[in-house]
Amino acid sequence: MKWTDTIRIAEELNDKHPDVDPLTVRFTDLHRWICELEDFDDEPSRSNEKILEAIQMAWIDEAK
Repeated sequence: MKWTDTIRIAEELNDKHPDVDPLTVRFTDLHRWICELEDFDDEPSRSNEKILEAIQMAWIDEAK
């Protein structure tokens, strides 16, 4: 997965952290959790606030 795979990342985060409300996750933790995903294979430095926000919003939709 790359940073642009927002929906897939959101699905993985929802599976790995089912009891977490995505709105309560700090971007620093979100970034770390994404980088720790088994299938994630992108440069950690390629992330930015816009990308993390898009992933968070996709995770919110996935968690519904």
